[in-house]
Amino acid sequence: MPPVKMRGDGRKAKNPVKTLTRMLGYMKPYTFNLIVVMICVIVTAFAQTKGSENIGHLVDDYILPMVASGSTDFGPLVRYLIGIACIFGCGMLASFLQAFLMVPVSQGTQKTIRDEMFTKMQRLPLRYFDSNTAGNIMSRYTSDIDTLRQMISQSIPQTVSSIVTVTVILIAMVRASWILTIVTMFTVAGIMFVTIKVVGTASKYFIGQQRSLGALNGYVEEMINGQKVVKVFTHEETCKEEFDKLNEELCRNAYTAGRLSNMMGPVNNNLGYIQYAILAVVGGIIVVASGGEMITLGNLMTFMLLSRSFNHPISQVSNQINSIVMALAGAERIFELMDEEPEVDEGYVQLVNAEIDENGNITEVPHRTGRWAWKHPHKAEGTVTYTELKGDITLNMVDFSYVPGKLVLEDICLYAHPGEKIAFVGATGAGKTTITNLINRFYDIADGKIRYDNININKIRKADLRRSLGVVLQETNLFTGTVMDNIRYGKLDATDEECIAAAKLANAHDFILRLPKGYDTELTGNGASLSQGQRQLLAIARAAVADPPVMILDEATSSIDTRTEKLVQDGMDALMKGRTVFVIAHRLSTIMNSDCIMVLDHGHIIERGTHDDLIAQKGTYYQLYTGAFELE
Repeated sequence: MPPVKMRGDGRKAKNPVKTLTRMLGYMKPYTFNLIVVMICVIVTAFAQTKGSENIGHLVDDYILPMVASGSTDFGPLVRYLIGIACIFGCGMLASFLQAFLMVPVSQGTQKTIRDEMFTKMQRLPLRYFDSNTAGNIMSRYTSDIDTLRQMISQSIPQTVSSIVTVTVILIAMVRASWILTIVTMFTVAGIMFVTIKVVGTASKYFIGQQRSLGALNGYVEEMINGQKVVKVFTHEETCKEEFDKLNEELCRNAYTAGRLSNMMGPVNNNLGYIQYAILAVVGGIIVVASGGEMITLGNLMTFMLLSRSFNHPISQVSNQINSIVMALAGAERIFELMDEEPEVDEGYVQLVNAEIDENGNITEVPHRTGRWAWKHPHKAEGTVTYTELKGDITLNMVDFSYVPGKLVLEDICLYAHPGEKIAFVGATGAGKTTITNLINRFYDIADGKIRYDNININKIRKADLRRSLGVVLQETNLFTGTVMDNIRYGKLDATDEECIAAAKLANAHDFILRLPKGYDTELTGNGASLSQGQRQLLAIARAAVADPPVMILDEATSSIDTRTEKLVQDGMDALMKGRTVFVIAHRLSTIMNSDCIMVLDHGHIIERGTHDDLIAQKGTYYQLYTGAFELE
């Protein structure tokens, strides 16, 4: 290891006592196990202490009298040895039972925390994932959870066991010789001083180690996902330099923490040997000077064994403290995620399957009919009313900003009547995707109103709102599983026939049949074995099988070649028929038949109308269409 400048993370756990208390709260379901474990700890401590005390009695009451008398009757000695063996046997059994019972406590607590973390993660707003790397989040599920496992299964039991053992042994030492106990306390004070100093210095490095590991994991995850881009732009050396910086930071913290932690064992052991030598000299002088009146030879041997047993748990505690500090740092990162503000949903209007008769009367039904209605519960009157879902969406004077004070959208007004196709055109960053994110309520607006069938979308439950919207994103996400599973993701109860029909509608059926196992072909790594266009076709098929009343297509054909685009466009037109559709596209050929085209620039709608209207205006859209300038 080359010499490096050592420094810590500079941060300590905000409230380690509160974090530990909260973590211990997850162990409440295992109270019975913990009670039995505590009993086992006490039994082990008493067995260890009693065994050491019996060694002194063995010398004073059996061996020395037999030596003095020359007796060869080993019966009493053997029986006493059997008794000692039984005591140690009970201690071993209790120790085994303790370890056995802590396994379900450790694994069960981990499972509960992981379940809560994942459940909470599903409720977090997109804003959280935009500001935290996937690798950093993943490290909380892996390295941070693993530090908790070590603390629950090893550090806490050993610390409790050590404290109980020290207490029991201290009482036994006082009974054996209060003079030698005082001598022992002076040497123990030295051990404790060294331990406190080292632990205090090492703790911040252990905390820094966990944070550095999270940052490193986040960077590695980014590089794995973006490896193709790295190679295209030949940024391998730049990436390596950045990785080296993060790795060096982790190395500094881990190296210093490990060095300080590992030095405690040898230091404490050497101090223990010094203590042992001092006790032997002082004890021997007392035995000789008092002629065995103040302390017998057997008692001295007992005390020497007890002193060794006394130092061992102290060393254990000092070693486990570092593990506990590191685990608390990991627990704090876990609880930071779990304490994040969840996505707020105060909506109460629900989306239900409906049957609508010729008179317009709406009846809620449990099965899917292809017709939907908004269910309005009126708590004050105790009644329920229904409104047919038609797909009428309006935005009125909408303002929005990702960062307070920096508006991304300003005074946005638009009207999408049922069955209309609304297209957004504009340069990158103009606000096109942001509008669709607001309709989905991935983000909440700063001012204005968004209404869906004349219902303020804040009153609609988010899950029901999003269930009514089919979305095809520019960035395609496929999941591990078969092609059929990925299409069915849009509607989990869809039959194979429905999935195949959706694939045909998106013109994905032919290429799927050419795959090694057709619809049963396994996809991994976000469908890395497929081309970008094929992945996009599967995403379109996934939206088609959901059969939603409103569709949002964000650059849905951006990754498809011109020939395939014509096939897909035919399928998309069939899919969009009778639905309200929002389309974002750079290719103007895909939106020429839209009912209304809106041109955005820096968060404002600067032009709107049909293709022919905008061409006649000879404004920005005309210049885009004729190639006077291009979208960036």
